Amino acid sequence: MAQRKNGNVPKGKNLKQLILECSREHGWERVGEREIRAIGAEIRGGTGNGHQVSPSYIANVLRAAGTRVEVNDPFVDPSMEEPYASRLAELLRFGDLEEAESSLRKLDTIFQEYRSVSDRAGTSLVRTLVSKGKQRAEILAASPRVNPEKRLEKREVAQWFKVWLDVSDLCFDWIEMRKQSEEFQKLFNGRNGRAAPPSLKG
Repeated sequence: MAQRKNGNVPKGKNLKQLILECSREHGWERVGEREIRAIGAEIRGGTGNGHQVSPSYIANVLRAAGTRVEVNDPFVDPSMEEPYASRLAELLRFGDLEEAESSLRKLDTIFQEYRSVSDRAGTSLVRTLVSKGKQRAEILAASPRVNPEKRLEKREVAQWFKVWLDVSDLCFDWIEMRKQSEEFQKLFNGRNGRAAPPSLKG
């Protein structure tokens, strides 16, 4: 990969290809935080402009390609083998409140199915996904880089995920009551989970 070390990205290579190429050249069968940092440093040097690549993005690309990834990061999906991977991959989504509720309902349906056949591995994976969703939502809700309306949504989503983790069987009844509450109506105007505009009053 001399070209990359000299500050040139090989022509036609996208970011995912560069990440996978780095890993192959090192011959890593498993990667941890140290290896992920090394890949990030190589790509930063190779782009010639100090391009930053998040460790979670690198980890998720490698895991999707079948590499064993061992990191403790809320933005990195848990390792999943079949038959779980094809069912659970990409289900955790919460771009807005509607998507968050839809995602949680899909995960709950699968969770109930796994629980009915005493599939502990399956139920554990679903709970791990929801837990990671809660952590991600909490981080985004606290980030000053996220706009205030989205921060309100993420705080609400984190609360929904927490309720599911605590009492999954009652979660959706609670969400329906929550959406009818005066507080929720004021925050989100009662429409599509859109946050109410910030008050102009001092």
